[in-house]
Amino acid sequence: MNKFAIWAQVEAKPGKEREVEEFLKSAQPLADREEGTIAWYAVKMGPARFGIFDTFADEKGRDAHLNGEIAKALFAKAPELFSSAPEVHTIAIIAEKVPGTSRAQDAR
Repeated sequence: MNKFAIWAQVEAKPGKEREVEEFLKSAQPLADREEGTIAWYAVKMGPARFGIFDTFADEKGRDAHLNGEIAKALFAKAPELFSSAPEVHTIAIIAEKVPGTSRAQDAR
């Protein structure tokens, strides 16, 4: 059961929207290799707004992700691609519905 998550949000600099989208897509193979990352999503919320949502079973997996290759690349590219520093929030999952379950699960 996922209990921990990360929500990160970025805004592309004008003219860098396509580069941000491609950069986020390129991170998927890195997420695939992270044992502690259960789910990883890169999303587009508007012309220049993007987000990343990740889930983890424990804090160890989340901490590994926060100190991993994707986070390092995100902050390294920030001055070039983003209008401000990425907003990163560590959050708790309080309920979930995932494939393979018959009902929503309380994540307590």
